[in-house]
Amino acid sequence: MDALDLLLNRRSIAKLSAPAPEGQALENIIRAGLRAPDHAGLTPWRFVISQGEGLGKLSDILVKAAVAENSEQVVIDKVKNAPFRAPMVITVIAKVTSHDKVPALEQYLSAGCAVQAMQMAAVAQGFQAFWRSGKWMFHDEVHQAFGLEGEDQIVGFLYLGTPGCTPMKVPERDLSKFVEYL
Repeated sequence: MDALDLLLNRRSIAKLSAPAPEGQALENIIRAGLRAPDHAGLTPWRFVISQGEGLGKLSDILVKAAVAENSEQVVIDKVKNAPFRAPMVITVIAKVTSHDKVPALEQYLSAGCAVQAMQMAAVAQGFQAFWRSGKWMFHDEVHQAFGLEGEDQIVGFLYLGTPGCTPMKVPERDLSKFVEYL
């Protein structure tokens, strides 16, 4: 797949099926994440892969957070089922290191770039990925389950699998609404 075509036509598909990437394809995805911009070589990323029984463990973590918030049963059921929308979920964590020249924000952005690169690497290899966020990635119960410390932060859940349909056409946007020149 042509790199520019990949970037200009990226589109998420919200329901993915097996197979998930494995072997060299998964390694390529992880390696792409490791190529994200990284000021001072801090490597501020951690990737936690959930598949098979791991999806159930991720579901349990999210349910525990929802219960801790006294969420309604409909919300609990929704978070319980969320990880099963794809055969693999990679939780991407910004592992923040105190540094005089690289503030936490820059490290969060780096981890976000890692997610984008991983998503593009998945699509380039014939898989599909969608990046989920939401309030649960900020919840203390979820942070404890993933061993976050200090300023560490989950920057997203990257769902990976095989698309069951063709993505919708990417909407055309008027560049003049987003670009200005000094």
